[in-house]
Amino acid sequence: MRLASSWGRLGTYPHKIIALDDRARIPVVLASANPGIAHGMGRSYGDACLNPGGILWDMKQLDRFIRFDELSGRLVCEAGILLRDIQRLFVKRGWMLPVTPGTQLITVGGAIASDVHGKNHHAMGSFGDHIRHLRLARTNGQVIDCGPQLRQDWFRATLGGMGLTGVILQAEIQLRKIDGPWLTTETLAFSELDEFFKLADESETDWEHTVAWVDCIYKGGNRGLFMRGKPSSDKRRQIPGQTTWTMPIMPPVSLITRLSLRAFNAAYFHLKKLHDQPATLHYERFLYPLDHLLEWNRIYGPRGFFQHQSVVPRQDGQQAIRTMLAEIAHSGCGSFLTVLKTFGDRRPAGLMSFTQPGITLAVDFPNNGRRTLQLLDRLDAIVAEAGGKIYLAKDARMPRALFEASYEHLEEFLQYRDSGISSALSRRLMGY
Repeated sequence: MRLASSWGRLGTYPHKIIALDDRARIPVVLASANPGIAHGMGRSYGDACLNPGGILWDMKQLDRFIRFDELSGRLVCEAGILLRDIQRLFVKRGWMLPVTPGTQLITVGGAIASDVHGKNHHAMGSFGDHIRHLRLARTNGQVIDCGPQLRQDWFRATLGGMGLTGVILQAEIQLRKIDGPWLTTETLAFSELDEFFKLADESETDWEHTVAWVDCIYKGGNRGLFMRGKPSSDKRRQIPGQTTWTMPIMPPVSLITRLSLRAFNAAYFHLKKLHDQPATLHYERFLYPLDHLLEWNRIYGPRGFFQHQSVVPRQDGQQAIRTMLAEIAHSGCGSFLTVLKTFGDRRPAGLMSFTQPGITLAVDFPNNGRRTLQLLDRLDAIVAEAGGKIYLAKDARMPRALFEASYEHLEEFLQYRDSGISSALSRRLMGY
């Protein structure tokens, strides 16, 4: 048995690790060693990638490119390959993934299982919108090919299905043609949420990427920074070096306290406000700023942290967002990572996909025990009243009643569950 934890580091648990590296043999392995759950980079914040006391099928060695069509931009690859490796290889050839989340250090299989979204949902939808074919292995030995035009029911169940319909072996992804790796960007300060919503609405037509950072503990209003970007055809710039830093140790206590957070957020806001001129940035610097600080989750100390990411419908969502931010500011808890953005008017790709038309707020909270859990319960109540839901890929403690009430296609999804697949999340929210 080996110890494993998720990105939130809320606990470390023993697992039996079985590496999967041969697509042809995987159905046999799954049939002989289950129940388990596929595990890639472990970047799910909560318990979706864990199976304490049970089996983790390690996908990281299933990382080969299979074929690429240079004319159409169709890429077929194994599920364990990193989004970063796709980006760095194909950007040089004039192609790019249409949708990526705030980190590229996740596997293709994980991106599909979570149906991840990025800063460009209003323009490009979610990751699942660009998948053209999946091959899925079940623990009964069955292999299922599915896609938007082939066994659509299995396809929709697998997108956002948190790895519970089977183990994804390979995927065909439609890449997008690009002129180069550069983005034209702007950072605009705002002092109230009305300004944020105005900027978000005005930017949807001309700007592909939009997102805001919010000072979550500022009591003088809802100040923040609205960041937007769009592809640039600039070809004269030199590609920057890939400099990364690593948080070297786990501090004995969380470095995120009320005092440190207040000082950091104020400094960050005013520094960015002073340097708000338009800029041309490499896509990695704009899309994945935290990938240059490896192991940044250690900042929260040995007790780890929770992330609460919700989406609320646009109609009632503005007031819900205001109320949540007021609760957070009053509590004095929160993080330097508070992200606010709007989703486009798009139908979710999967039965269990998180994205829907509306507004999403994501906040990290140091694990301070009961006080943190009580705050999260209050935020849950606001989300429930607004008709919203919590992102499964970030969740570690959502009540089962809220899950069942907010994921409207749950009963349909359960028809496609693989009984030989189980995770801490599935047992907590679905019973097995």
